[in-house]
Amino acid sequence: MCWGLCCYNRREVGSYRVQASFAPVLGRSHGFCAPMIKQFRNHLIGAEQGSIVLFSDFADNGPMWAGDGPREKRHMVSFAQPFRTAPMVQVAISMWDMDGNTNQRADLRAEAITTAGFELVFRTWGDSRVARIRADWMALGEVASEDDWQLY
Repeated sequence: MCWGLCCYNRREVGSYRVQASFAPVLGRSHGFCAPMIKQFRNHLIGAEQGSIVLFSDFADNGPMWAGDGPREKRHMVSFAQPFRTAPMVQVAISMWDMDGNTNQRADLRAEAITTAGFELVFRTWGDSRVARIRADWMALGEVASEDDWQLY
């Protein structure tokens, strides 16, 4: 049994609640991640998204293409305006160009998430040869309201 991410939105009296949890889906077991629930204090939810080519190592025989063993590329993403609290960030590979003669290993994560941005991290290992990776991301979180009071 696999555990897949299930999300739903539910309107409650006077506020919105966004909940994400892991639910079983058909397939083999790959482990379990604990449910993640994030509640927002107000109804102003902001979303920002982007797409980034993290590297193109094929043309210049860069480390992702010519190297082996553990390798990583990091890219700092800054939001257009800060969120009120650290947002939820979802990342996905939207394009990959990999050598078909080696194992295709990839790990894409959002790390060091703050109200102002996050680090997009791609990792590979072993004999994998990665020519290019494009990653898409979306941040969803609470944004400031003109009704917010700033006390000192």
